[in-house]
Amino acid sequence: MKFAVIVFPGSNCDDDLFYAIRDGLHEQVAFVSYTETSLDGFDGVLLPGGFSYGDYLRSGAIASLSPIMNEVRRFADEGKLVFGTCNGFQMLTEMNLLPGALIRNKKIKFICKPVSLKIVNNQTSFTTDYKDQTLIELPIAHGEGSYYCDDKTLVKLKKNKQIVFRYEDNPNGSIDDIAGIVNERGNVLGMMPHPERAIETLLGSTDGLDLFKSMLTTHTEGVR
Repeated sequence: MKFAVIVFPGSNCDDDLFYAIRDGLHEQVAFVSYTETSLDGFDGVLLPGGFSYGDYLRSGAIASLSPIMNEVRRFADEGKLVFGTCNGFQMLTEMNLLPGALIRNKKIKFICKPVSLKIVNNQTSFTTDYKDQTLIELPIAHGEGSYYCDDKTLVKLKKNKQIVFRYEDNPNGSIDDIAGIVNERGNVLGMMPHPERAIETLLGSTDGLDLFKSMLTTHTEGVR
């Protein structure tokens, strides 16, 4: 499986994703500039965290209009795997590939710490290697990470089992403790926590590696 890590001006988690795939998953991975217009030859797309374009306007808003994002949309429309963490999640909502929005944290402060998450749906392309309803620990680092959607959308998310991760101790005021969701088709995942920063013991947790293993399982075995 070959992954593309999209690099934007201001990204600061692109290297983390690259090493998670190369050194943790031992699969092929390459950086792809935001100025490119093709994702030919890739099987999965990763949108990194950071502060793309300095987070001017809204977080992820300018990045969502970058040239490469037309290809990311095509990728998603074709049913291929797209994953966005933190700023990448914000981009996916700006593109309407995922519903809702990420707004300022409840206490209006930047939060950087490990948090506990519950796997509330392990039947997605990104969670097959996790046990359902188990707790994992991943780091967060965001100032605009509070997930919000209207009541109608929340009902739909629950009905379609699109909520994948929930916070155990909601750090940012996200509605319904939501930490990560998938689209209706199940091939696009956005989450605020950083699994790429939890792939080896030295980093304090290996709980993030199973997310990337799940993507590989989905690609090679068609499990979802």
